[in-house]
Formats: sequence, structure tokens, C-alpha cells
Amino acid sequence: MIEASILENIKKYNQEHLLRYYETLSDEDKKKYEKQLEELDFTYVDLFNNKDNNCKEDKNVFEPLQAMKISEINQRKEEFKKAGIEALKKKKVGAVLLAGGQGTRLGFDKPKGMFNIGVNKQLYIFERLVSNIMDVVKETGEVVPLFIMTSEINDHDTREFFEQNNYFGYDKDSVFFFVQSMAPSISFDGKFYMTAKDKISLSPNGNGGWFTSLVKAGLMDKIKEIGIEWLNVFSVDNVLQRIANPEFVGATILSGYPSSSKVVKKADPHERVGVMCRKNGKPSIVEYYELTEDMANEKDENGELAYNYGVILNYMFNIEKLMEIAGNSLVTHMVEKKIPYIDQNGDEVKPDTPNGYKFETLILDMINMFDNCLVYEVERKNEFAPVKNKEGVDSIQTARELLLYNGVEI
Repeated sequence: MIEASILENIKKYNQEHLLRYYETLSDEDKKKYEKQLEELDFTYVDLFNNKDNNCKEDKNVFEPLQAMKISEINQRKEEFKKAGIEALKKKKVGAVLLAGGQGTRLGFDKPKGMFNIGVNKQLYIFERLVSNIMDVVKETGEVVPLFIMTSEINDHDTREFFEQNNYFGYDKDSVFFFVQSMAPSISFDGKFYMTAKDKISLSPNGNGGWFTSLVKAGLMDKIKEIGIEWLNVFSVDNVLQRIANPEFVGATILSGYPSSSKVVKKADPHERVGVMCRKNGKPSIVEYYELTEDMANEKDENGELAYNYGVILNYMFNIEKLMEIAGNSLVTHMVEKKIPYIDQNGDEVKPDTPNGYKFETLILDMINMFDNCLVYEVERKNEFAPVKNKEGVDSIQTARELLLYNGVEI
């Protein structure tokens, strides 16, 4: 039976359509659906209703944020490496792989990490990333605890894939899976979508939800037990990225900053990447579509682009500081999407054009909640091979070419 408080919310938020098929469900399906309704956050409707106010332009002040350049990193390499190895040997560093997405844009209907990037042999994206972490394990003699964020869509497939492949040689007792929190989808007229008569439409709540999802999964106890003080968060997309490498870890710790971000020099002023900057005095990321023409072409005192360093979604965060900001709400972004749903007759509809909103939090907003961030430049051709598209820029082919350039057999 549906609780009175839920029925009250359904009426308050004009979501009566959620009960359209309730009486037609079996007793077992009713119980499952009741659980979904209990967990449904109706306040997303408030976000929808306030979207016009939320979309008003804030009077933000953007400023360039200088990077620690490769030349300086190389000069201090041994200093950084020593500090990093010391922290890694004491297990003060963990890694968080954001792997909640599917390989849809690659024409692949499984978790993106299961995609075979190889040509002459099998070489999965997950395998490449684990291999990169193994480099650090070999260098330090200590396993880096690895936390893998999946989604409800791909959790089973991801866990099974790691089991079937014996964790690609990694210590399975040092790998911890957790599921990303989900957010409902809403139509342009403010109604929650349903994908079946007993199922509300839900999707992952964006890469900014990684920490709250990790906490919700109860993994903070494991982090405290191990003694982890820093988390290196990285995306499944980039098959060349170095993870928890000692120089990056050491530079972050010695900087005294609570966060750091790996960056690469932009290929051109208008490259479609987010760029590190200061927003209203705090570190942030300005998206490529937010850059004005003046900002895109602005030069610093050395004649280089002022907004020159694109993020590659590889960050370090201090756990203590993360806990301090955990109670603060991240900005929730409403993104227009094509959302499959069932109509009033219960028939499935797959729209050809955007028909509603999904809700996402972004890691870039998390960066802005810290007072400082070390911007750490890495060599583009050695650490940036994203697999985002089937063809063209940042595609399967460009990633393969960069893997070959770096001596990786594919």
C-alpha cells in the first residue's frame, strides 16, 4: 500500500499519472513500484518550476588561472616523486573510476569500459586503465585502493566483466564497486516520465554525484579503515591517463592545496574542452561555450593564451575537505534530452527530438567549492586519448593512434 505521505506529494506536485497503472500491477510489482515512489525526490519538480530563475545569467567574474607547467614539474620531478611515493606506500591515496556510462556513442550497448580498443588483439578500455594503475603498484610496491562507480544500468555487467577477466591482474580485495545515485526525468510540462507501467524513468545524476554516491554506499568506513587521505578521481573515457602517479600525487600534497587538476594545453583557442579558471575568486572550469571571443584570444604576459589549459577529468581531492563541503548542495543542471517513455495508453515512445529534462550535477561545480586548486600540466600526446566518438575528433581511431604512439600494443 502506498504511504499517505507519498500520496500527498503526488497530489501536491500534480503527478497523479504515476498511479495510472498501479491497480493493474501484481502484488509483487506493486511492492517494487512502491519502493520507487518512496525513493523518488519530488523536489525535482521545484527545480523544474524555477528553471527560468535558475537559468538567469549570474554576474560571474572570470579570471585566468595559471598552471604549474611541465618545465617546472620536470625541474622538481624528484622532489614530487619522493613525496608521492611516500604517500602511496602509506596508502594515503585511493583512486575513483567514474564508469557509469554506456558506450552508446561508440555504437556499443555495453558499459563503455568493456569496449575493445584493440585492433590485432583484445584490449578493453577497463584493461588499459587497470594497466596504468598497475604501473604505480609496480613502482611503489603498494596496491592503490580502487573505487569503481557504476550505474544501475551497467552495474551487473561491469562487476561480472571484472570477475570474468580476473580483475585484469589487480588485487580484487582492493577493488570496491558502488552505484551512482539516480535522478528522475521530467517532461517539458513538468511530469515525471515512466518507462514501464511499474517503472519511473531514472538516469545517473552526473559526474558531480560521485562523492555523495560513494558515501551513500557506506564506503567512507572503508576509506577511514585504510587511512586514505586523498582520492584521485578519473573518467573511463581516457585510455592514456596516468592514475595516482607519484609526481602528480606529490605535487598536490606539497602545494598545500586541497584539490588539483591535470590539464593539457589547448589545441587551439576554440577547442571544445572546459578550461581551468577562477570564477568569482575561486577555482573553477569555464566550458568552451561560455568563453567569449575576447576570453578565448586573451594573452598572458608571456604571449600565451590566458585561458589555455583544458581539463581532462583527472582530479585529486583531499578527503577531509570533501567531507567539509559534503553538506553543501551542488548546482543541479537541467539538460534537454531525448527520453524514452510510455504514453497514456502504456505504449513505448522513442522520441526523435529532445522531449524533456534530465538532472545532473557536475564535478566542475565541486572544484568551485574549494579555495584553491593546483593546475598541473601534462603532455597532451602522452596522457590524453579520449574515446568519446565513433569517428572524427576524440574517436576510437584517434585513441588507437595515440596508443600506438606511446608504444602500446593494440
